[in-house]
Amino acid sequence: MNVLLIHILQAINSDSTRQAADSLGQAAKEIITNIASGEGISRMEVLIQQLLTWSVSMGGRIVGAVIIFTIGRYFIKFVNKLLVKVLTRDSIEPGVRSFLKSLINTLLMTLLLIAVINKLGIETTSFAALLASFGVAIGMAMSGNLSNFVGGMIILLFKPYRVGDLIEANGETGHVVAIEIFHTILKTYGGVNVYMANGNMSTAVIKNYSKNNLLRVEFKVSVEYGQDLSKVEAELYRIAQTDARVLKDPAPHVNLEELAASSVDLTMKVWVKDVDYWSVKYDINRNIYDRFNEIGISFPFPQLTIHQD
Repeated sequence: MNVLLIHILQAINSDSTRQAADSLGQAAKEIITNIASGEGISRMEVLIQQLLTWSVSMGGRIVGAVIIFTIGRYFIKFVNKLLVKVLTRDSIEPGVRSFLKSLINTLLMTLLLIAVINKLGIETTSFAALLASFGVAIGMAMSGNLSNFVGGMIILLFKPYRVGDLIEANGETGHVVAIEIFHTILKTYGGVNVYMANGNMSTAVIKNYSKNNLLRVEFKVSVEYGQDLSKVEAELYRIAQTDARVLKDPAPHVNLEELAASSVDLTMKVWVKDVDYWSVKYDINRNIYDRFNEIGISFPFPQLTIHQD
């Protein structure tokens, strides 16, 4: 076969067409001789046998890896369902429950990935060495997630909020849906799930509207100068007291807040349950506007008085 290659190369590199033809003729003779002697056929058989052996071996590994992955996924789902039942039965709070479920699911998926890689014939020691070689880069990339993991632990330990609480943080307001190992999930009033990093949440300024179960709603009401304040205050008290969601204790309170440039400003404060905060705020504002227009109490407009001597 080596002689054959030499003749072919000579044919390619030859400057003479006649010499090229002679070389190709000699190459053809060598091919016929090798085939006739069985040398070429035997080498090709060995090559084909090696390819078949490798294909069968690799195919078996791939099939085994797929089987391991499929069974592993079903096993992880089973463990997650069992974990949910156990945690629910033991009356563990929802935040801790979602955190543990996310953590265990991540660990099981990591083990499954290692098992699949090992079945494919990739040595796990080599894989670990490869990860170690990129240790610095991976460490820098994972530093944020590590801080998020620690932040999640801090949140579960000190409980600035829990699953179900209505909170405001980082410019977002919503109910806490879950506390996972890296993120806290808020569901806003628009139905959008917002994922917030636990590292930031553990150090952010958080307004928890559900912490005390009772919230105070404040209404600023402005009327024109010359209006009967006793009548205005009486109407505000009536609107608050006729709303079943407004608590009797603490009782609603109306104050004269300020004599502004173009208006007399009053403040009404009422207490409600945390779940009624926004509905009461919107509904009473609308009731004030409709009622004042109905009984002739005027709202102010910016005014400028000019005196001419």
